[in-house]
Amino acid sequence: MTDSPPTVVCLGSLNMDLVLQVQRVPAEGETVQGETIRYVPGGKGANQAVSCARQGARVSMIGRVGPDHHGTTLCDALAQDGIDVRNVATDPHEPTGVALVMVEATGLNRIVVIAGANGKVQLDEAQLAHCLSGAQFLVMQFEVPMAQVLLAAQVARRLGCKVVLNPSPAKPMPEALWSLVDVMIVNETEAHFLTGMSPDTDPQVAAEVGRQLRANGVSQAVVTLGALGAVATDSSGSTYHPAPHVQVVDTTAAGDTFLGVVTVALARQQSLSASVDLGIRASTLCVQTLGAQPSIPTLAQTLRNTAVPAWSHL
Repeated sequence: MTDSPPTVVCLGSLNMDLVLQVQRVPAEGETVQGETIRYVPGGKGANQAVSCARQGARVSMIGRVGPDHHGTTLCDALAQDGIDVRNVATDPHEPTGVALVMVEATGLNRIVVIAGANGKVQLDEAQLAHCLSGAQFLVMQFEVPMAQVLLAAQVARRLGCKVVLNPSPAKPMPEALWSLVDVMIVNETEAHFLTGMSPDTDPQVAAEVGRQLRANGVSQAVVTLGALGAVATDSSGSTYHPAPHVQVVDTTAAGDTFLGVVTVALARQQSLSASVDLGIRASTLCVQTLGAQPSIPTLAQTLRNTAVPAWSHL
């Protein structure tokens, strides 16, 4: 690892999560009794920024909130993790994004997102270039307008800043974006959308997905497989990283935690395989705690979690 903290810029969504705990989600036309309700800072962009920050990176957040209490709360929460929020704009007309998260007793969740101000993110190219200057990685997802994602990737490439992309929620990618992505991290749903292959229970299929993503222009690809772990693919081949069995409380932000840890580890010059292994150690801690940002572990907590099976070549 290098001595100086890595520098990461996150472009993405900020949402207030309305978290409902239920024994099971209702069927069509059915009403069920909920157990608890909580307001928890979230949004994929903000979650990934928090994950990077708790791994010891210097992080700047680019996004948009509304002129409301939720927006203030979300920015304050990021600032408490040492994240620079000067580039989080306030939209005078749109509310802060909100996500309704229903968490079942099994720990699995179902989420409905209202984009709000996230859908109005508009980048100033000069300001973006200033923010990215000196950064090692730009982290993005698809919860802000696609045109802004593409613009940010183009500016990052021009400045020599690597791009980590989580194409979530899954949607068609502009052809020009593929070759600008250095690291793409997808789950099973996103993998199927982008390649037509379903790697749900098969690491070998996940490796094929990784090879297809690389053929499309991505330098390094990681396919997450939930409780089964993840498969990493780069120019040297594919490796399978199994996850340990743990008691799942809530899977919200597990993928965001994983991405942040992988990004910071790569910025510290660790190999893709070592970075993915560390990401699994962190995400298995995340799923054992309720809520998005409260469940994201620190670097010290991640390093203490050594109960992860050894990875293998595919």
